[in-house]
Amino acid sequence: MATAYTPGLTVTAYTVLRRPRRLPLKGSVVVTEGEEVLPDTVVARAEIPGILRTVRASERLGVDPDELPQSVRVSPGDPVTSGELLAESRAFFGLFRSECRSPVAGTVEIISPVTGHVSIREAPTPIEVSAYVSGRVAEVMPGEGVVVETHGALVQGIFGVGGERQGRLRMAVCGPDEVLNEAAICSEMAGEILVGGANLTAGALRRAAEVGVAGLVVGAMVDQDLVDFLGYDIGVAITGHEKISLTLVLTEGFGSIPMAQRTFDLLRSLEGQAASMNGATQIRAGVIRPEVIVPRATDLALEGRADNHDLSIGTPIRLIREPYFGLLARVAALPTELVRIPTGAEVRVLEATLVTGERVVVPRANVEIIQC
Repeated sequence: MATAYTPGLTVTAYTVLRRPRRLPLKGSVVVTEGEEVLPDTVVARAEIPGILRTVRASERLGVDPDELPQSVRVSPGDPVTSGELLAESRAFFGLFRSECRSPVAGTVEIISPVTGHVSIREAPTPIEVSAYVSGRVAEVMPGEGVVVETHGALVQGIFGVGGERQGRLRMAVCGPDEVLNEAAICSEMAGEILVGGANLTAGALRRAAEVGVAGLVVGAMVDQDLVDFLGYDIGVAITGHEKISLTLVLTEGFGSIPMAQRTFDLLRSLEGQAASMNGATQIRAGVIRPEVIVPRATDLALEGRADNHDLSIGTPIRLIREPYFGLLARVAALPTELVRIPTGAEVRVLEATLVTGERVVVPRANVEIIQC
């Protein structure tokens, strides 16, 4: 039962990552297996068919539907521009002339003598999927996409908003307990991913968006400040599709919580390096964590390290329920017997030593492992 725990966050200086890059519909893969790719390398393409517009041509010309084929000036498959002549008719020895012009640009698809309509398909919308991270194509899924493999550092967060972005890491504060405020952000930080400390002020968030910062990684922020920035309340569904100019990753939670020292130290050691980040978060089934990835050259000294997915003495953990919510600790003991808690339930517990030195007993379900 030592594995009875809530899956935790990964904070590691080196790991092997595989990221699927899939199209939303069938298309074509434009890279080959083993090919080296950059974050902005297009790996797959597809096209969403354009809207089919119906033009009531016979009604506009004042002719019967079966007379339309004699009046049209285009054929199926012909490209047309907005305002281009589709059909015309003349009456009374040519003295009266009626015209039907295309309301949109596209391709003529159907000319129907039954309905008297001309159908025009608007231009398709292209979709491109990029690699997201620097690495190599480890697997090709024909017609669907690829799997990109990279080696490097990974920092997962508790919550995030905003989609995939890239930039160089830059420390915006001096310590993990420092608040990132508006004064610390300048125009020179455009396109960079800034690392803050315990909190992010509402003014700093707005300022970062104004100067063009690519992303922010901080310990926590006040939830109402985020709601005000987004313009709507945060739901429980997946995030990551917000129409905002930057990506935000919270490593600890909401409120004012110092970033874990080991997380802060790792990010500081990576300052100046190119990183990819994604704020997509899903807290229900099929958990998705927001992340920051920094590809790095293979380090043989680190390559053999295996991720620890089991609770054991000394395992770093985070407490995720009150009264210790957000606190970091290490497992001090793993009693095997069940313990009755105030709710009346009998559960397995563990003893944890907080960073302050205090020793507490908590249900195993109330912790998550910080994988390293």
